[in-house]
Amino acid sequence: MSRSGASEGSEASETTQGARSPTRRRFVFDEAWAAAAAVDAVAEVLVDLEHYPEWWPQVLAVAKIDDGTARVLCRSTLPYTLDLVLTALTREPPVVEVGLSGDLVGHARFALTPTSSGGTRLAFHQDVELTGLLAVASYAVRPVLTWNHRRMMAGCRAGLAARLSDGR
Repeated sequence: MSRSGASEGSEASETTQGARSPTRRRFVFDEAWAAAAAVDAVAEVLVDLEHYPEWWPQVLAVAKIDDGTARVLCRSTLPYTLDLVLTALTREPPVVEVGLSGDLVGHARFALTPTSSGGTRLAFHQDVELTGLLAVASYAVRPVLTWNHRRMMAGCRAGLAARLSDGR
């Protein structure tokens, strides 16, 4: 399934593939948009996980475990907080990627490409499996979970744009 994102200049698609068991359910999300900042500036914000709660409203808390790993609590519109462990896989542009474990298992990646105007095109790709009760519930509420993910990413787009414009 392919659908347009909510903001102008963005594109998004989501696919759901069969699970290996009823307690695991795979979701793949792809989305792209442009930011009015250079690739290095965008990457600098994206690799600084500890400061995500300052600019990404749905990221509630980040606790550094070590230099490449952090525990992240996030909650979009639905009243469910995801408890994740993010492990840095790549921190250098053009790709910023983390492995995910906890309530979601898989990876999330931003591919950063310079634009002709000096900005950056961000291509976000997330390939995860839901686990436990969330996976079981996803069989009945997949469209709601997809909508919730889109709300999370709208917060990312808006928060990242604001963070980049304030020069932090």
